[in-house]
Amino acid sequence: MLPPALRALVRSTPTTARVPNRAVLSVTGSQAAEFLNGIVASTVPQPDAHFFTAFLQAQACAYPRSGRVLHDAFVHAHVTPEGKKGYFVEYDSRSSEAPPLLTMLKRYVLRSKVKLRDVSEEYDVWAAWGSEKERAWESSRQWDYSRSGAVEPVWNEQNPWGTVSVPLQDRRAVGMGSRILIRKGDRPQGLSDYDVATSDDYTRHRILHGTPEGNIDIPPDQAFPMDSNLDFMGALDFRKGCYVGQELTVRVYHTGLVRKRIFPVMLNAEGSSTPSLPSGTDIRVRSITANPDGTRKPKPRGTGKLLTSVDGVGLALLRLEHVTAAEKGESEFYINRPNSDGSMAETVSVQPWRPEWWPMFRLESEQ
Repeated sequence: MLPPALRALVRSTPTTARVPNRAVLSVTGSQAAEFLNGIVASTVPQPDAHFFTAFLQAQACAYPRSGRVLHDAFVHAHVTPEGKKGYFVEYDSRSSEAPPLLTMLKRYVLRSKVKLRDVSEEYDVWAAWGSEKERAWESSRQWDYSRSGAVEPVWNEQNPWGTVSVPLQDRRAVGMGSRILIRKGDRPQGLSDYDVATSDDYTRHRILHGTPEGNIDIPPDQAFPMDSNLDFMGALDFRKGCYVGQELTVRVYHTGLVRKRIFPVMLNAEGSSTPSLPSGTDIRVRSITANPDGTRKPKPRGTGKLLTSVDGVGLALLRLEHVTAAEKGESEFYINRPNSDGSMAETVSVQPWRPEWWPMFRLESEQ
């Protein structure tokens, strides 16, 4: 549940903001749906429906990064000026260790009747949230739990992300709103009564809803799908046929154990109200209770990682065993923030919470 201290950060009025650092690819052709279905980690719905998905690293002999996330992506269904159905694939445009998405997709075209084109210079991506228009299609979540700790949403609707006739409905989290592709330089139509917010406002909005996105939160070629919450954000289908990166993902689902998750966190520092910290900063954990005999408990193993942060809130990859202990009051998370000369400036307290929309997934000690 959102901590009371952060409720003032929630924008409850109709709001729209441009989403930064997004690229867009056009995928058209008579076999566009079949082509994408063999590559992405979710099932491609009927040709006129939007969806959210992920591209994973291909399985390769003795390659340790197989099955890790390369890109999380929205796929917007659309109709070409010629009346043919196609898709716009929207993803993070920032450079990373992953191969460029267009280059990667071209490897799989072979003889498929598919045309790929980068249209990033033609489109901007905007988000809209907070109005009755967005709330009208939203619904409470139902979940399917696995023994490994993976969790899937169970949709009542046939096309939960919407169809070509409406903007993409962002179902990654309850309250995220809509995702809109518009011509470069234009403003979203029909939203004249919405507040126009900044890109930082959008980042804060998704952090408060516990929604990781893009290369900072889901480092390409490093992050695992379930660690990054892609399962309960609706990007994974564990029952579809073969796709790139399937083997490791399905094996973890059936026989593995999810040990980490991305949590929204509140950052507090004695010296500043809104500490500025770079992504990748180590989050440490320490015991604050003693053993029954009075001896000090051993230092918990491992650390967490701070991902995106803004205005005293952020997202962090944390070990579930550490979150268990923190929720029981047995330990606490913190960051040692140094000065530019290397001396210690202050200790930043890191307090995770579970958004209200989240499934009640089991922490490691409960499995």
